[in-house]
Amino acid sequence: MKSIKFLFAFLLIYTTNLVAQQPNSGIVTGKIIDNSTKEPMSYSTVKITDGTKSVAVVTTKEDGSFEIKNLELKPLVLQVNYVGYINITKELNLSEGNSQINLGNLALVSDAKSIEAVTIVKERSTIEQKADRKVVTIGKDLIASGTTASEIFNNIPTVSVDPQTKELSLRGNSNVRVLIDGKPSNIDAGQLLQQIPSASIKQVELITNPSAKYNPEGNSGIINIILNKNTQTGFNGNITSGVTFGKTPKTNQSLNLNYKVGKVNFYTNYGFNHGKNANYGFVDSERPTLENYQKFSFDNTNTSHLIKAGADYYINDKNTISFFTNWNVTDGKGISRTEIDYDNPSNTDELQLNDNNAGSVNQTYDLAYKHLFKKQGETIDFQLNYSKTSNEDVSNYYTNGTYQLNDIFNKTNYTQFNIDYVNPLSEKAKLELGYESRIQDGQNSFYNESLPFYANNPFAFNRNIHAVYGNYSKTFGKFSAQVGVRIEQYNLYARFTKNESNPDFYENTAVKDDIFTAYPSAYLSYKLDDTNTFNVNYTRRVDRPSIGQINPIREWTTPLMESRGNPALEPQFTNSFEINYTKILKIGSVTSAVFYRQINDEISRVIYPNPQNNNQNILSFDNFDNNQSMGAEINANLKLTKWWSTNASADVYFKTVRGTVTNIVTNQPENKEIDVTLFNTRLNNTFTATKSLKFNLFAMYRGRDLGLQFLRTPMYRVDLGANYTILKGKGTLTARYNDMFNLMHFGFNGNIPYQQNGEFHWESRTFYVGLNYNFGGGKNKELQRKQRDKQETQGGGGMF
Repeated sequence: MKSIKFLFAFLLIYTTNLVAQQPNSGIVTGKIIDNSTKEPMSYSTVKITDGTKSVAVVTTKEDGSFEIKNLELKPLVLQVNYVGYINITKELNLSEGNSQINLGNLALVSDAKSIEAVTIVKERSTIEQKADRKVVTIGKDLIASGTTASEIFNNIPTVSVDPQTKELSLRGNSNVRVLIDGKPSNIDAGQLLQQIPSASIKQVELITNPSAKYNPEGNSGIINIILNKNTQTGFNGNITSGVTFGKTPKTNQSLNLNYKVGKVNFYTNYGFNHGKNANYGFVDSERPTLENYQKFSFDNTNTSHLIKAGADYYINDKNTISFFTNWNVTDGKGISRTEIDYDNPSNTDELQLNDNNAGSVNQTYDLAYKHLFKKQGETIDFQLNYSKTSNEDVSNYYTNGTYQLNDIFNKTNYTQFNIDYVNPLSEKAKLELGYESRIQDGQNSFYNESLPFYANNPFAFNRNIHAVYGNYSKTFGKFSAQVGVRIEQYNLYARFTKNESNPDFYENTAVKDDIFTAYPSAYLSYKLDDTNTFNVNYTRRVDRPSIGQINPIREWTTPLMESRGNPALEPQFTNSFEINYTKILKIGSVTSAVFYRQINDEISRVIYPNPQNNNQNILSFDNFDNNQSMGAEINANLKLTKWWSTNASADVYFKTVRGTVTNIVTNQPENKEIDVTLFNTRLNNTFTATKSLKFNLFAMYRGRDLGLQFLRTPMYRVDLGANYTILKGKGTLTARYNDMFNLMHFGFNGNIPYQQNGEFHWESRTFYVGLNYNFGGGKNKELQRKQRDKQETQGGGGMF
């Protein structure tokens, strides 16, 4: 209760200090369109000035419209700007008798003299708070902080990636869904983030409380990764090449090409990632009768290719058809070494060597059709998405001289179909209706030379979800509201039929689920003025166990630990409440949020003794009791001076975790409850030395996290970088020194199921140097693509 009072007192004091009401006065409205096509120009910049002083700056909505309120009744000037077009300037004469001005359609004319390339990658990353999401535009500073998405995500507010397990979390919760260009992927999120080159990412959307339009899976929300797509007229593109030096060099390349002519736009993106990673760690265990010290070393060489290609065909002003395909191809080779030194001389020390070779191919195909009705804003979208994934992991284990071959093969097929209809019932009311089907099937098999029957008894699954949704939104005065509901029918059938001589797996396991339920959502926004906006929302969400979490086939093994799923897992349901506040300042913007979640049957990691091997533990998943969490976060994106801009964020989470764990000393289950406080902060500064030279200083702190079985120790990091513009603005050289003081490592300690502590280290201190070059030119006019999603709780991973 003290935590709740603290959070709401924090929000009240913060907003009271920032809010300054302005009297209602002049209002200017209008719509920006393309002079030749007559299509709306969404995200145009509209600025009101009073002499040399800027009064207000807004961006147009998707339909090209804008509204600027609380203007002083006096002569002012309106300016409209869009890249590749000639600016528009209008004089306004606001007075008592002319306080509301509707400018109607303002037509932007293409600038034929605009032949310079549009800079695709910004110098500095920016964060924008929208109605239902935060949008992080990836700049050169974040690209230089890591070669993959997994590495740069720790630099994004409220997001973190566990360096050992690669598990992704949002607001301190790992039940988060990951989309690529709004589309699902069959690849595990941790693995997927390591395959995407950082230079291939345009934006990252953080959707913490999605509406009924989105499927309800994901306790903490959705992370949508938008890849670069260049849509400028003619032939143009962008190339990024970088090398990261740690113990060994790693390369990150990205090529973005586009050709737009007439009614057709072709685009492609290729990302290449290659490098060797050397990691090491230890675990000191006080396990009774088996006290030991384990040393781990890992040398992995990974190569990944990310290919995206597509086309948009503008049939006419009312109809557009689009197609694209994504391909992820990865190949990984690794050598690991595990040494176990037992305290008791009667126990023989062990040495396990592992020669691993893993590869995967993921293919996604997407076809979309959009129709615009005669009525302004009325649209219907059809979308068909199909993806298939196959991956194989072959490991050769040498344990104390004994050889063993493990071969794990997985394949998954996924099909999704959507229909979305939008009807603006009036200027202030809108209705959204939609239907979605998701069909997924797959098969996993495990071959072990000493137990060959595993290969003949695979784990197979089928999962189907059919849903309809409806949203109704209305604006009244300074308030706007939206209510919606999503109704889903969920069916799951998974099975593992074991050979009678197999002692290790669940016998003839079958998992069935048949759930019909509704997921409501509600949003209420209050816009005090153009600089102060409040939002309150509620959604009901679900986290269904992923295939990896219910799959009884083991994922990896060591002499003392084995990872496998739990077919008995149940879905977890969450009621999520959130309050957001956005303040627009003359020097930038500040956003803050408070949220509360009530979680039923929470899915979490658990360790318990292996009933078939007294010397080994099982790392798996289980449902804990009903838990709750709450938190607050604040983010400021400010330009403090002409030469200094900063993005600062801080978040604090409070959660109560209850569950049943097994104490290996008594071999009895214990009910346990803990209260956890988790604090994180990030500070990203950009200093402009000259027009061509900029410096970047980044620092982060990730606080300790306490679970039912382990405490994760804090992490720190400081990076220093520089950008230098060359080739008349078309190129940028980047250099960055990451983790200057070598403070980043994963540490833990705990006493359940027994006393143990450990650390894992990786190549965190690195030096990056890269070149970004833009070529081509012309106006930039992007097709607004729908963004869909598919979610499931991610399974698998590393040891802890």
